[in-house]
Amino acid sequence: MDLLSDNTKRIIAIDYGEKRIGIAISDPLQLFAIPLKTISNNKNVWKELGAIFKEYNVVKTIMGYPLKEDGSKTKISSLVEKFASDFNINVKSKVYFVDERYSSAIAWEHIVKSVKSKKKRRDKGLIDQNAAAVILDDYLRNNK
Repeated sequence: MDLLSDNTKRIIAIDYGEKRIGIAISDPLQLFAIPLKTISNNKNVWKELGAIFKEYNVVKTIMGYPLKEDGSKTKISSLVEKFASDFNINVKSKVYFVDERYSSAIAWEHIVKSVKSKKKRRDKGLIDQNAAAVILDDYLRNNK
C-alpha cells in the first residue's frame, strides 16, 4: 500500500518562500513527515494547495515561521503572516505556526546524506520540500 494513497486524515506542512513553497505531508498515523512537492508561488498557488488538501484529506496546516536567532521577527515574517491569512481565506484552513529556525540547514544535511547525485542536490525545490518535512517532523514530535 502506498503511504500517500489512502484517505486517512493527514497534517500538511508548508515552507513558504516568495518564489517556491515546499510541501510535506504526514503519514497516515501522523507519526512522521514525508516531503511531498514544491510548488511555484504564483497565481495558481491556491488551486494547487486546494487540490493537495482534497487529495490527501488534510485536517491541519503547519507553517514554518521565520525567526532570527534571538527570536525576533525576520524580514519575511510579515510575508508569512500575510500568506497564512490568505491561506485561511482561500483554502479554508487555520494555520499553526512552528519556529522554522535551522529547518533549511537540517533539510540540506538530510539531502546530502540521502541524495547521491550532485546535480539533484542543486534542485532548490528539493530543499524546500525537505525543509517543510523538517518543520512537520518537529511539530509531530512535540505535539503528541
